[in-house]
Amino acid sequence: MNDGKLNIVFLGPPGAGKGTQAVGLSREFNIPHISTGDIFRAEMKAETELGRLARSYIDDGNLVPDDVVIKIIERRLQQEDTRGGYILDGFPRTIPQAEELDKMLRGLGTALSAAIYLEAAEDVIIQRLSGRRVCRQCGAIYHLVNMPPAREGICDKCGGELYQRPDDRPEAIRHRLEEYARKTAGLIQYYQAEGLLRKVDAGIEKEKTYALLRDILNDLK
Repeated sequence: MNDGKLNIVFLGPPGAGKGTQAVGLSREFNIPHISTGDIFRAEMKAETELGRLARSYIDDGNLVPDDVVIKIIERRLQQEDTRGGYILDGFPRTIPQAEELDKMLRGLGTALSAAIYLEAAEDVIIQRLSGRRVCRQCGAIYHLVNMPPAREGICDKCGGELYQRPDDRPEAIRHRLEEYARKTAGLIQYYQAEGLLRKVDAGIEKEKTYALLRDILNDLK
């Protein structure tokens, strides 16, 4: 179904740059970047019924059930700013979620335009994520290669100590990548079988990756 919308799903491992690329494309193509994490926070802040339900799971340290996630996503996709399309980031994560999304979009009289997989080699992702440093005092984020502080280990903004988060250490990153691959391999195959999967090299300079993504969205318009 081609209804003129750019209904996009972004797939890719941690460190592939999904959020960074989505923000730029959202601005250029005038479609919202919809992050499931942002939606949950907005619903909970607004104290909606679904937001309170989601909070009851999150506060107990549990995953929000698929039926609740789907309802929240459906509410978001019916808002006025999605008339020209959107970029979904962080959903779906499993085949059942993808099937529910398809069903929900059919009910809305639309369909996905593409599922874009941002792929990058493990060593590239580890280099990106393990280089991140965070200020203990003000929370400012740096990168040893891409955005280093003026003085090693010291925050430019407040003079606080910079540290590496435990989940940014190479061994933790490898574990996250293994988990991602285990959980999403079937999802990638699902969208490939549907003829919706587009793969983009996210291991190159981010400007080049962005140009590839721009070309795909222009082709889909």
